[in-house]
Amino acid sequence: MDMIIHERRDEADGVVSLTLGRPDGGPLPHWAPGAHVDVALADGLVRQYSLCSDPADRQRWRLGVLREPVSRGGSEYVFDKLHGGDIVAVGEPRNHFALEPARRYVFVAGGIGITPILPMIAAAEAAGAEWTLLYGGRSRASMAFLPELAAYGERVTVAPQDEVGLLDLAGLVAIPRLGTLVYACGPAPMLDAVGALMSIWPAGSLRVERFAPKVLEDAGGESFEVEFASTGVTATVDPGRSILTVAEEAGIPALWSCREGTCGTCETPLLAGRAEHRDSLLTDVEKADQNTIFICVSRAERGCGRLTLDL
Repeated sequence: MDMIIHERRDEADGVVSLTLGRPDGGPLPHWAPGAHVDVALADGLVRQYSLCSDPADRQRWRLGVLREPVSRGGSEYVFDKLHGGDIVAVGEPRNHFALEPARRYVFVAGGIGITPILPMIAAAEAAGAEWTLLYGGRSRASMAFLPELAAYGERVTVAPQDEVGLLDLAGLVAIPRLGTLVYACGPAPMLDAVGALMSIWPAGSLRVERFAPKVLEDAGGESFEVEFASTGVTATVDPGRSILTVAEEAGIPALWSCREGTCGTCETPLLAGRAEHRDSLLTDVEKADQNTIFICVSRAERGCGRLTLDL
């Protein structure tokens, strides 16, 4: 849908927010904390940005955008080309980082990873849950939305690296806490460290959102067959090729956006077989359930020669 940029605002060094609405002033679709949207930029370029406004506001959506030092074109376009009054095409909200009910939350944000956390904090506050936030960044000047977070007082710990060093993740999550969910979003080293520290927590305690795909030690794999149940077509997926690519070559329509396993657009029900999940979205519990697969990156488990997909 086409949306107009009502306001572009500098939130920190290298971070801007875009406030969007429908050109006709009509209501926007519902969304919940953790949701993101696709934004269509130039020449077929599509990028995903987390919604960081109030879900109850049906007139305005806010996005936070970091200017990446080595841009692949998305952030560069936003910073150099988009201004108030411009029209952009935006997709429906999708949510693979949903805030689940809990008595207590620990939020961990690094840099622009604060964007999906902002509405989560507001929701936890409204629900009367206990919560804390540890928010890190290179410097205080580079950390967006600090004035908003200041209203929450001591529950928010702001930890600029140039002032306090690396985040004290061990002091935060090394000891399991029953009834607590941990939501983390930020750079991969931070997320990997949180995951390692929480290996002894109850399954499902950690939820993460990655802005870049996980680096896999073994990105190869072996050939397997995939059956597309809607058409009865069966095709071979060789090493180095994705199910998505094979589906496209077979003329089977499949939605996609990132081709990196980070956006969730290509999620497909898994009807039979066992997948080797290479996405950055599913929790360990969801992977074990074997109910869904992201066909842009995931494959059949080694030794499983065939997958059947609802596609």
